Amino acid sequence: MKLRNWVVVAVAIGCSIDATAYPGGTPSYQTDAAPFCAGCHSSRNAEMLEGGGERAQKEVAERKHIALILAGQKGYAKLTEPDRLTLASQVRALDDASTVSLEVPSHVVAGSTFSVTVRVTGGAGPVVGIALVDRAHRWYARPAASVGWSVAEPPQIVGQDGRLQTEWLAKRPEAAGRNLSYVNITGISSDSSTEDWANANVTFTLKAPQSPGTYPLAAVYLYGTEKSTVLGYTTNPIGWKEVRGGLGGGSGRVLFTDVSNVEVIQAASPAPIRTTPVAPEREAAPDAASPAPTP
Repeated sequence: MKLRNWVVVAVAIGCSIDATAYPGGTPSYQTDAAPFCAGCHSSRNAEMLEGGGERAQKEVAERKHIALILAGQKGYAKLTEPDRLTLASQVRALDDASTVSLEVPSHVVAGSTFSVTVRVTGGAGPVVGIALVDRAHRWYARPAASVGWSVAEPPQIVGQDGRLQTEWLAKRPEAAGRNLSYVNITGISSDSSTEDWANANVTFTLKAPQSPGTYPLAAVYLYGTEKSTVLGYTTNPIGWKEVRGGLGGGSGRVLFTDVSNVEVIQAASPAPIRTTPVAPEREAAPDAASPAPTP
């Protein structure tokens, strides 16, 4: 299959066999992304797969991921039953604590620039992904630019420590433009055993479409679960933590915000400049004291 642009990124998020990729984000890819091909992630709910029937049910986290833990399948077979129960409970706790919200104005002026902020909590780390898309659907979402929004400036990424992050974005050549609608946030670390949850945010500067109308905008959150607990990972010979269920174990997650329908309004026409007409100057009346002209 020929992969292009943001399709490649989505594959890398979910299914790359590179040990530095999922659940380590997409360190080698800095471009726009959509979530449809994050096949190694599970969906947090079935609503994001509306219309998918039985196929959609197979993608939900309880069935695609938690059920494997409880059944002792794949890498979970090496855990005792009590440990599998504990791992499932801790993963569920992380999911409950993992949220995403989108702060966006209800209306903007056509062609204007404005800011939207995506805030996330939870996620096991060490990396999570955030993207702006046009709808809250796992298989049908497209990058936000597809409906007319454009990113006007490089996103401002604030990590768990409250500091601005630039390293991931700086890997993209500046001449190519760093005004992306998808980013990685690094340095994420949540602990399910102590219920200590990460938080981070990204602010995007968008430019509104030129034509008035109603335009959709949503955010998608891509995160891992198993590295939030010592039961959820193994350590390979070179010291890297690897998720216990493997790269195809469904331990990643896809979560959307609700869709915001933003009203793009026409800019007000400038008021006409009003001028006060100036009365023409009148000729001065002859001075009565002046002598009459000589005939």
